[in-house]
Amino acid sequence: MQAPGPNDREFLPPDQKVKTFPKSPGVYLMKDTEGRVIYIGKAKVLRNRASSYFTQAAREDSRTRDMVPLIADIDFIPAATEVDALLMEARLVKDVQPRFNVELKDSKTFPYLQIRVGEEFPRVEFTRNPRRKGVRLYGPFTSAKSLRQAIQVLQRIFKFRNCHLDISSKDPKWRWYRPCLLHSIRQCTGPCNFRVTREEYRKQIRALRLVLEGKKKRLLRELAAEMSLASNGMLFEKAARIRDEIKAIDSLGLRGNVETDLQPEAFAMDPKKGLVGLRKILGLKAIPRSIECIDIAHLAGEETVASLVCFIDGMPFKHGYRRYRIKTVQGIDDFASIREAVSRRYGKLGDESSSKESMPAPDIILIDGGKGQLSAAKEALAAYGVQVSCLISLAKREEEIYTLNSPEPIRLGRNSVALKLLQHARDEAHRFAQHYHHLLRGKKLRDDFKKSQ
Repeated sequence: MQAPGPNDREFLPPDQKVKTFPKSPGVYLMKDTEGRVIYIGKAKVLRNRASSYFTQAAREDSRTRDMVPLIADIDFIPAATEVDALLMEARLVKDVQPRFNVELKDSKTFPYLQIRVGEEFPRVEFTRNPRRKGVRLYGPFTSAKSLRQAIQVLQRIFKFRNCHLDISSKDPKWRWYRPCLLHSIRQCTGPCNFRVTREEYRKQIRALRLVLEGKKKRLLRELAAEMSLASNGMLFEKAARIRDEIKAIDSLGLRGNVETDLQPEAFAMDPKKGLVGLRKILGLKAIPRSIECIDIAHLAGEETVASLVCFIDGMPFKHGYRRYRIKTVQGIDDFASIREAVSRRYGKLGDESSSKESMPAPDIILIDGGKGQLSAAKEALAAYGVQVSCLISLAKREEEIYTLNSPEPIRLGRNSVALKLLQHARDEAHRFAQHYHHLLRGKKLRDDFKKSQ
């Protein structure tokens, strides 16, 4: 018997549909008879994890027995890695607010491990609000609990400080300072009392950074050997502790990338400063007040949508948000989709009889993409004779800004407030587009199901 194809799987009952899911990472979405998402979960292996809900054990488990009878459909969104799936799950839960998701509904950002390398004796911190300068960031991490455990293990090994003291070798008062308990139990080398030199302490931090940057195999081998010795010596509590330490250090791999998994809400930003920076960078005559950003979303060319988000004075203005179901494009064609979205939003501005009734053009139109997407937007505006103050695009991989004035992109530093503002608008447009795409896809599945009855 031939396995169900992509089109056939939409009509299968959920317990059969999960058997067609890929054996790869991703996010699965449980839906009720009304097509509402009631639970979102992540998986390292989608088929295995999603199938586990359709077992006798799941029907009897106190954590799932109330939800399982309500599952009328299930869908999935693929992810490149397990970490991507974890981050995607958290963002979708915060956006969709499913009934049976409890832990991720709060507004907390993902945590980071932060090393204040700009300090004479760098401190190591757990933070949800990372600093912009003078630090080395690792994350965002997907589990606050695992990160805290990992920091405890790493501190025992590398003996760094995690206090809030501003230590300076030039200030003699620190010679009389009494170190805390961590120094007494040999989990900190005591830089607060100059029990370690600046050079030696920074060697500790360098070794820590090597582990955080992927060179941790040697450390894990040493811990595994220590665990084996403890177990052979009948020191089972010690062996169990080391086992947990190995698990915590392994969890350091479950993190995103500071560059690509940006969380604008985690970085304090002065919008006004960002707007002033954009005026200078883009050569505008005045400080811009309004920014509109357009993004495209689809899944394998199906249910393509466009989103438009509006920022006023550097802050989201949700009354100005718009969403468009792309009607003239078949399959995957981001350029044509951009042209349609731009035409539908700004086309009327070229018609004098209707321009007074339309929303005025913003000071900056931002397109998610590179040179190709920018050219598509330019063509759409030109077709309607629309003149705008500033049209730019932001390419995600290298975070380069493309303009109409130069063939070369503008490259800003990672800490540029102007860049952060554009990233915030772009990421908000992406979130809004993905949400709309998900709603349309759910509606299509419900309609197809009804027609098949």
